Amino acid sequence: MTQKKQWDAIIIGGGAAGLSAAQALGRSLRRTLVLDAGSPRNRFAANVHNTLGHDGKTPAELVAVGRAEAEQYGVEFRTGTVQTVTDIEGGLRVTFAPSTGGADCDEASANNAVETFETRALIVATGVRDILPDIAGLADYWGRCVLHCPYCHGWEVRGRRLGVIADSPASLGKAKMLRQWSDDLTIFSAGMGDIDEATARGFAARNVRLVPSPVAEVQGDGTQMTAIVTADGQSYPIDAVFAMGAMHPIDEFLSELQLTREAGMWGSFIATDAMGQTSHPRIWAVGNVVDPVATVPVVMGSGAMTGAIANMVLINEDYEQAVQHAGA
Repeated sequence: MTQKKQWDAIIIGGGAAGLSAAQALGRSLRRTLVLDAGSPRNRFAANVHNTLGHDGKTPAELVAVGRAEAEQYGVEFRTGTVQTVTDIEGGLRVTFAPSTGGADCDEASANNAVETFETRALIVATGVRDILPDIAGLADYWGRCVLHCPYCHGWEVRGRRLGVIADSPASLGKAKMLRQWSDDLTIFSAGMGDIDEATARGFAARNVRLVPSPVAEVQGDGTQMTAIVTADGQSYPIDAVFAMGAMHPIDEFLSELQLTREAGMWGSFIATDAMGQTSHPRIWAVGNVVDPVATVPVVMGSGAMTGAIANMVLINEDYEQAVQHAGA
């Protein structure tokens, strides 16, 4: 196990939220390290949309631009997986398993050695794992024809034959929204059970079809989906379908700290205040790891804010330590 220098801030997660926080800290002259597993949530999507100044970039391009911008302010990067985070006097210790290979691979990485880093502040921006419904063929088209966000992908499938696999009140609300992008909309509502009369009447008035039979299979040619087949054997021509599934936060490495959590519509997530502060005074969390439906521009803004807040906390600590040393 190798020991590295102490950092002012470590950011776990190198997506839009983490990179925005990193840039704020780097520009504040903070010794900042980003630890990233290299598997952003949106890697299955062809392009990023509804993001001012970056519309149409691939997810990889967006990350590359953000990383280059952070590096010019002295931010350093490592690729691998964080194993644990524990308290130490005056900070936190992060145990890290580096990936082998890659541009940031050093001798420790090549030997697959576990490393430890110490930091005064930690920002968690690891996102979530999307767990798709267990439907044959669905995962094959995830990010291309199987979508989750109308504002991210609605324009690209406007006017086409759209479907929604509704299994929660939120997904039913999304189905209502999608009528704005297409007048050919089918809701597969088995996961909802009986839909109340007022809601059904509203969908009927807008010529939205309700199909109560469970979805059995998504069919296509390997590139483009063409139909959804239901359990009763019926086939419905569909060009793109919106599905949500479960969203699990990637925060297992924090388990020893027993941070306060909140149970909500999407499950159990780390609790934070408006500034991203967790129940731990040195840990912030930002992006999809605490708000799984936040879009790229939203997490960019919150990441920049959280980086600035962490810097302010460190500034106050610097003053407190200076006063203590002056009085010694």
